Amino acid sequence: MAKISLESLDTKAPHDFDKDQTKKKTKDVLKEMDDLQNLLYAENKHSLLIILQGMDASGKDSTIRKVFKPFNPLGISVHSFKQPTKEELSYDFLWRIHRQVPAKGTIVIFNRSHYEDILITRVHGWCDNETAKDRMKAINDFEKLLQVHNNTLILKFYLHISREVQKKRFTQRLEDPQKQWKFNEEDLKEAEHWDTYMKMYEDCFAHCNSIPWIIVPADQKWYKDYIIGTTIYETLNKLDMKYPTFKKK
Repeated sequence: MAKISLESLDTKAPHDFDKDQTKKKTKDVLKEMDDLQNLLYAENKHSLLIILQGMDASGKDSTIRKVFKPFNPLGISVHSFKQPTKEELSYDFLWRIHRQVPAKGTIVIFNRSHYEDILITRVHGWCDNETAKDRMKAINDFEKLLQVHNNTLILKFYLHISREVQKKRFTQRLEDPQKQWKFNEEDLKEAEHWDTYMKMYEDCFAHCNSIPWIIVPADQKWYKDYIIGTTIYETLNKLDMKYPTFKKK
């Protein structure tokens, strides 16, 4: 990947995208997901790992609710990786991640992921640069292992929002009684480190790019959902999967 400067990338949809038309296209694509997921599950040859990263309030949760609503819950799961437990800290940093990767025929969504171990840890100085570089190499090897040894397709999305939209969404969480449960004072503290987070993300994109990152403009949820939904659809559709049949004797 070419070096990414997040500051230079737009957080909104291109001007020629019509909101209503785009939402209809997303709806049509999502209708096709049921058949593709059934094929993935029945053929049992591939798995799909979807990684969602982004600043607080970038829309990771809403993506999961909207884009993955049509999927059969028997073949899909979501895992969030928060502060490691005492047990998890007694192992290597990828131990808790490897336990949650998808088996053949299934889809797993990481709502935040192993990349937190080279993002928030560096922002707060819990991980020095040398250790971070070693972790980046380990992450590249880990993702290659999943690809080569379990036919795992990996999609890595960074939900790119602006500072202004983040502030607006924080305010909505405070003012809307139905959204107040989402509000966390720690999110405000993390937002103060915005510039450092951008640098850490850009470093992550530069060194963990064997599987390219998809930078998704996320200020407008309808466009974010369109990009993620169509990318997943196209990825599964390209597999040219077939339902298994009885073998004639």
